Amino acid sequence: MKAIVCEKYGSPDVLELREVAKPTPKDDEVLVKIHAVSINDWDWGLLQGSTLVDRLLFGFFRPRHAILGSDIAGRIEAVGKNVTQFRTGDDVFGDLSGRWGGFAEYVCAPHTALALKPPSMTFPEAASIPQAAMLAIQGLRDIGGIEQGDKVLINGAGGGVGTFAIQIAKLYGAEVTGVDSSAKLDFMRSLGFDKVIDYTQQDFTRSGTCYDLILDVKTNRSLLDYARALSPAGRYVTVGGSMARLLQILLIGPLIAMTSKKTMRLVVLKPNKDLAYVNELFEAGKVKPVLDKFHALSEVPEAMRYFGTANHKGKLVITLE
Repeated sequence: MKAIVCEKYGSPDVLELREVAKPTPKDDEVLVKIHAVSINDWDWGLLQGSTLVDRLLFGFFRPRHAILGSDIAGRIEAVGKNVTQFRTGDDVFGDLSGRWGGFAEYVCAPHTALALKPPSMTFPEAASIPQAAMLAIQGLRDIGGIEQGDKVLINGAGGGVGTFAIQIAKLYGAEVTGVDSSAKLDFMRSLGFDKVIDYTQQDFTRSGTCYDLILDVKTNRSLLDYARALSPAGRYVTVGGSMARLLQILLIGPLIAMTSKKTMRLVVLKPNKDLAYVNELFEAGKVKPVLDKFHALSEVPEAMRYFGTANHKGKLVITLE
């Protein structure tokens, strides 16, 4: 089978299209013929090996997983003998974080990492959902405790997580402000943002406006800056960021909570936890994935370069149909 292989850390130039052995599912796995796979921040970080944590977890000198790509959608071609909830021919999707292997024609996946794809959902739409939608839902609802009428700000609002988050926040009747680059402002207005901010022209942490809930996709400011932009009982939630920023949350966040009613928290992703919920919202017409460009498998290096510019709007998807 064909796959995009990454045998050393670096830029997208290190990615190569190769012929590799087709995998065979274990007893608790299924073999999926991939129709679409989306790109996530984690793919970008693992490609570069940019943090000590990444290298300690996934290979210090070279990637332990040679094939990246976690958010897949495809059709089951074979099932292990212990798998009972899926059968050959089922259309499925899910997040394979920790195993990866999605930038390929086939992948073996644990049955617990997959959900059935609704017939009305395309494979590219399904591949865009798992990680971005889970971060948005768990960040706003589970960690952020979003409530009716909250004044919400999404920092880094024009990418995958942000385009799901605006739709989820609107289901709660929130007033939502989005922060991103000037090139994305009209796009964000079309998604339903009540207000948009160009981060190159305005620092929302110093504008004097306070928010009940901040969902941070970028995590590119100090924790004290974010705290200043919160209402007296506001909640700040980040979906990730650099190790230095995350350490701030762990060390300084509790101090802010001790001296005020503000909370500063990090989303520890529970992969695939809310796929059934997203299916319900999709079929009810309440949530729809926002897709940017499609690329072929051979174009993964080009797609990764585009992803690295942060100019994409919504999700970038690799299609193998």
